[in-house]
Amino acid sequence: MSLRADTPAPPDSRVRRFGPTQRWVHRGTAALMGVCVLTAACLYIPQLAVLVGRRALVVRIHECAGLALPVPVLLGLASRAFRADLRFLNRFGPHDRVWLWAALSRDKRRSSRPAGKFNAGQKVYAAWIAGASLVMLGTGLMMWFTRLTPLVWRTSATFVHDWLALTIGVVLAGHIGMALGDPEARRGLRTGTVSRRWAEREHPLWRP
Repeated sequence: MSLRADTPAPPDSRVRRFGPTQRWVHRGTAALMGVCVLTAACLYIPQLAVLVGRRALVVRIHECAGLALPVPVLLGLASRAFRADLRFLNRFGPHDRVWLWAALSRDKRRSSRPAGKFNAGQKVYAAWIAGASLVMLGTGLMMWFTRLTPLVWRTSATFVHDWLALTIGVVLAGHIGMALGDPEARRGLRTGTVSRRWAEREHPLWRP
């Protein structure tokens, strides 16, 4: 979205942040991840396991959701806008180090946290969750197809899968908590647009 330099936009105008593809990829991935987390909880928490029952069905749903987890992203690669956002997420600059230092030192001043379209925290989260999802997929396949790997591999895969699942649950809870604290960011993922005031405050280096 471009604006003429001689016609400044009002401060409460809205700018496009995400297109339909980015929003649907996020929703699809979130839905599948949610199914994986909920079914995992039903498999590993005894109280939930007794309450839900039908363990074989829960296992099958968990496996299918895990296998489908990469599909929204793979389909999204057909979109140029989505690929552009992936490049933004994959690039760290000097301003990202400044942002991370400010976050670690709990400096709440907006001027100390420069960010482009995505801030450094979002970039770290995206990289971590992508890597964790691939590890979960690999270890899950080793646990599912038991005849393809030796027992010691499957035992190790089970250990990694279980503990990484717990870590993912904690990180996702933090991610959701951050989203709940920023209504405008949620609106951007829901409608595709955010207020110009919010964009200039939270992502001052972003030029929509």
